[in-house]
Amino acid sequence: MSATISGFSKLSKSEKIDWIVTNYLSNSEAAKQTITQYFNADNKLQQLHDEFIENTISNYYLPLGVAPNFDINGKTYAIPMAIEESSVVAAASNAAKFWMKRGGFKAEVLSTTKIGQVHFMFDGDFEELKLYFNSIKPKLIADTKAITANMEKRGGGILDIELRNKTEDLDNYYQLHATFETLDAMGANFINSCLEQFAKTFKAEAEKHLNTPIEIVMSILSNYVPDCLVRVEVSCNVEDLKDKGISGKAFAEKFVRAVNIAEVEPHRAVTHNKGIMNGIDAVVLATGNDFRAVEAGVHAFAVKNGKYTSLTHAKIEGDVFTFWMEIPLALGTVGGLTGLHPLVKIALQILGQPSAKELMQIVAVAGLAQNFAALRSLTTTGIQEGHMKMHLMNILNQFEATNTEKDSIVNHFKTNTVTHSAVVTEIEKLRQ
Repeated sequence: MSATISGFSKLSKSEKIDWIVTNYLSNSEAAKQTITQYFNADNKLQQLHDEFIENTISNYYLPLGVAPNFDINGKTYAIPMAIEESSVVAAASNAAKFWMKRGGFKAEVLSTTKIGQVHFMFDGDFEELKLYFNSIKPKLIADTKAITANMEKRGGGILDIELRNKTEDLDNYYQLHATFETLDAMGANFINSCLEQFAKTFKAEAEKHLNTPIEIVMSILSNYVPDCLVRVEVSCNVEDLKDKGISGKAFAEKFVRAVNIAEVEPHRAVTHNKGIMNGIDAVVLATGNDFRAVEAGVHAFAVKNGKYTSLTHAKIEGDVFTFWMEIPLALGTVGGLTGLHPLVKIALQILGQPSAKELMQIVAVAGLAQNFAALRSLTTTGIQEGHMKMHLMNILNQFEATNTEKDSIVNHFKTNTVTHSAVVTEIEKLRQ
């Protein structure tokens, strides 16, 4: 279990699989069969998947589900979601149905600015550096024209470049802090290409104009995009929240208190925000976007005031209940996997081929809906009742239950509490 190899990337896929099976899977034919049975029968489609990443040995499936009945700004959506966690799609669907009867979701993109930085070191005179930057700034932009031409034709491009003095945080550390508009593209490759050209020009010209050399450390976009922001909300009369024998007033007051707790208690806020990301990540993944970048940026936003806190907020003003969220999302509907992965294409088609701004709204709504559904359960029936019923099928599949056994056990737990041990007991009874 500790084999090493040189030149693994140069092996064919079948040779890679054989090496892994021999050295890490005890030469198991069953393991090899599991790896190969997930190949796509269409060789061209399989090759496409093989070339998404390096050293591919198989395909890793996640369920692709759909949460229907989302009313967003008066338009109805069925939202595709790729996720492994039971109850997420069901919860989103329930929230969509709940709010469709109460005015739907309102969403607005507040800004779409993205950020990239050239990080560099300089131990000379700051005033001299500032004068140099002001003189060279037009050339920095001019030297990227070959990169930005197509983006500018569509209305995007470089918005600005600033020199930032960060020496209070780290000796001799400065930034070129650049802002971009990338329209329907997420824009990572575009931004990074621009930044690398900035660095090249900035360093070359510095050698001619500065007495002290600069050292370029790195040039990279930032996944923290607090100015690429979308706001989503739901609101209705408090009495319209009456549901399942609970008065609207009681429901609203308890719901707001639950959100207030997540605003002040980081231990609760992390789990609270994780629930939001259940909805967001599932749509981000289904539409071929980078959910790790979104996660990193969102959690940084949650701590922007120095303490980790809830991303969502709720209030009661007069007779009106409002639940809302502002969240940073850098997404794309062109480029990357959006034009390559067949199921990503289908997901975007289901959504009506949205622009990046529209997708920002849809994704944020999925997060708000998921959070609403979770808080609704937590403050009424408790989270486990619905979650364990959805988890029931996973437990049954672990025990390889037959369809007849599944039907019997599902029927039993319509009126009984689902726990892992209770399910095991029922399976054992049936099999005696």
